[in-house]
Amino acid sequence: GLLSVIQKLKGSPEQELRIVLLGLDNAGKTTLLKRLASEEVSTITPTQGFNIKSVHSHGLKLNVWDIGGQRSIRPYWKKYLGSTDLLIYVIDSADQKRFEETGQELAELTEDESLTGVPLLVFANKQDLVTAAPAAEIAEGLSLHTYRDREWQIQACSALSGEGVQVEMGACGLCRAGRGPKGLCSHPSSLQDGMNWISSQIMNRKK
Repeated sequence: GLLSVIQKLKGSPEQELRIVLLGLDNAGKTTLLKRLASEEVSTITPTQGFNIKSVHSHGLKLNVWDIGGQRSIRPYWKKYLGSTDLLIYVIDSADQKRFEETGQELAELTEDESLTGVPLLVFANKQDLVTAAPAAEIAEGLSLHTYRDREWQIQACSALSGEGVQVEMGACGLCRAGRGPKGLCSHPSSLQDGMNWISSQIMNRKK
């Protein structure tokens, strides 16, 4: 779970790390956060406003801001972006009617000055549903390959089951350096792999 991942960041005076978790309503943000924190996910209620989950371990304090995705709340998203170390954006892969809407919201977020250069992790959630679009298709629709000002990764997953799939896309260091296939990193993936990527990005930014 989350505790085992952030142990990799130990060894220095206590650091307070800030992660913002965003996405449209019903994307599965709160379920994802509970799953990553190894908590029970059987009873989830929609986030009204925001939740903050803080974890202390080995000299680290990781603050994850889970902010509601209802249309009435989205205008306030930008108020929470300051001093963000990493942005997690969650998409309901099975709700294809809202792909354009969620893409517009993500585009506006990444244009905000507060998030300049901040790494982006997109979770293509609900891959357990038969109507779910593949992560590669979602990445193309979001034009993630056009992002040049930040590291990014898209992770196919099912927050409900905790399972991932076998293909993961991203603009990792190897791909950017031309030592890997552009925009596509093929290796086993899971929710834990997404968290490993988060830890590596935070360590790079804290150097």
